[in-house]
Amino acid sequence: MSKVAVIYWSGTGNTEAMANAVADGAKDAGAEVALLTCADVSDVSAYDAVALGCPAMGAEELEDGEFQPMLDSIEPSLVGKKVAIFGSYDWGDGEWLRTWQARCEEKGLTLVADGLKANNAPTEDDLAACKALGASLA
Repeated sequence: MSKVAVIYWSGTGNTEAMANAVADGAKDAGAEVALLTCADVSDVSAYDAVALGCPAMGAEELEDGEFQPMLDSIEPSLVGKKVAIFGSYDWGDGEWLRTWQARCEEKGLTLVADGLKANNAPTEDDLAACKALGASLA
């Protein structure tokens, strides 16, 4: 049974809803899943796959108070694992996710799919895509 960590930061609950759907998809596909906020994470070595969720902040960037420092600390441990990224946004066109995806590729991370984004609250289609993303990590 694969072990999947779904790690997220959410300000409004939109990215949290996406994280719950990713976790549900991984569980439904038979994985053992840990749903964690970024404040709860210091080590990801016990997991086979990791999903990371963070909304767009400021000028289309990752949240830099909690999420970015956590990501910086675990990024080297993500090499060789299946990784997925997701998050919500309120303005722009999702540039933060494309920038984040490029960063993952530069760091040698293996993304199981393109990053998933939802404009504000995730729709039923967004949540279904999150579940499918979770299943791809299991």
